[in-house]
Amino acid sequence: MLKHATFRNLLLAATIAASPLIAAAATPAAAQISVGIAVPGISVTIAPPILPIYVQPAIPAVGYLWTPGYWAWGADQAGYYWVPGTWVQPPTIGVLWTPPYWGWNNGNYVFYNGYWGPHVGFYGGVNYGFGYGGDGYGGGRWNGNQFAYNQNVNNFGSVPVTNVYRENVAVVNNSQVSYAGGAGGLRSEPTAADRVAANEQHVAPTAQQTAHVSTAARTPELAASRNGGHPAIAATAEPAKFEGAGVVRAAPAGAAEHAAAPASAARPGEAATARPAPGHSVATNAAPAAGRVAPVEHAAPEHAAQAAHAAAPARPAPARAAPVQHAAAPARAAPVQRAAAPARAAPVQHAAAPRPAAAHAAPAEKRPAT
Repeated sequence: MLKHATFRNLLLAATIAASPLIAAAATPAAAQISVGIAVPGISVTIAPPILPIYVQPAIPAVGYLWTPGYWAWGADQAGYYWVPGTWVQPPTIGVLWTPPYWGWNNGNYVFYNGYWGPHVGFYGGVNYGFGYGGDGYGGGRWNGNQFAYNQNVNNFGSVPVTNVYRENVAVVNNSQVSYAGGAGGLRSEPTAADRVAANEQHVAPTAQQTAHVSTAARTPELAASRNGGHPAIAATAEPAKFEGAGVVRAAPAGAAEHAAAPASAARPGEAATARPAPGHSVATNAAPAAGRVAPVEHAAPEHAAQAAHAAAPARPAPARAAPVQHAAAPARAAPVQRAAAPARAAPVQHAAAPRPAAAHAAPAEKRPAT
């Protein structure tokens, strides 16, 4: 009898001890995100900074594909450091780039590395911009052995690019948040297509991309602890070239406060054909002509418009019925599409005030009294 009672008591005690674990089931704010290629040993308890705002440098030559910038973690940097966005040559024909992302998993932020594959997979719903609006890639596609570029979200600069098309790109998450899950993270879930893409044959980052990351890790100015989330080198025209033409700075702090609606899904933010998310706004970008303004998008948001305000001082809106778009000054590192001035009510034409009748009436004729 004593033995049976003791066993029941032990079982009851074990159940009570386990009850807090049962009550601590994951809440939506702590959703687990674990789709992709997790990098062993890279998981931290601190969330990465928000994405900086910047414009896309011009493509160096036909055949390059855009890979967006992201926050990486390094012991030498004592924390997060920025890996600038850049144009790279794909390892083979027919592959697309799935960007890296940070996802909340088991109490830590885990880094999932990027990869090349026949389809773009899940990247946390992060709006990296320039075609990466949070789901898939709308910046270009393969037509046989040639890559066709979407004019709405790519900056061609003076490079003659003939294999082009126009298509709006959906902004799934109009936010600068750079990670999925956890407190303050994006509430993104992989789709069935994302899971299929995750199981396809992948190609690792190229030697150029690896050298680019290594150079970023050795650049002190790119450490978040030094730049406050606004790196001096936000994007480059070519991998690992952090000086000279083609280097783009991030917008200064506070630029987001003056941003208008997003100009496109480019760095970061875009318009609609891809899968739009409920409750998120979508905007369109005009195609950049050679030597003219480049589409500005910046993810988070409002990136495009934000970058435009940051890159050039605000000008007073002209006293006209519609706002006028100004071209960027030629001395700037990259052409920037200025955000449209806030819509103003069209000037109202008022009818001319009636004039006093006396002013037009002929003087009364006086007649002698009879």
